[in-house]
Amino acid sequence: MRFGPAALSLSLALGLTASIGQADDRAPNPRAAMLISEGKSALAAGQPQKAIDAFEAALTVDPAHTPIYLDLAEAARREGLQGKAIRYYRDALKRDPENLAAISGEGEALVEKGAIEKARLNLSKLKSLCGNSCEEADELATAISRGPQPQVLRAEAVMPDAQVTQN
Repeated sequence: MRFGPAALSLSLALGLTASIGQADDRAPNPRAAMLISEGKSALAAGQPQKAIDAFEAALTVDPAHTPIYLDLAEAARREGLQGKAIRYYRDALKRDPENLAAISGEGEALVEKGAIEKARLNLSKLKSLCGNSCEEADELATAISRGPQPQVLRAEAVMPDAQVTQN
């Protein structure tokens, strides 16, 4: 009898957690859908930071919609934030471990970071899930064969050393 309230609250918490994890095959909240379309148009216009802002707002409105994580990851990759993109892909994979787009996207982000061996593991996982004729596996194989792209040096990264001279 004394464990009744604790058991009830624990079962409610586990039920809520389980229901959030299973809700990715439904349509997003209408407000989230509006923010997602805003983010996709910003991404198409070449404004990844504006897209990230819209996708993060959509994620706040509807945290159970897994495709938002994929959109966030794509925007983060275009912004040059591969580590953040990998985290979003892994969040999507926690919700849906066999999401081919998330496995492929994570592999491509790993290639962009220079982690070719880890990307090859993703490729082998993709091939075991969908075979050799899968579009996601082909994209990842192409990215691996291309290899990591050289980093572009920005002007802010090369600042002259301050030298003090006496007059």
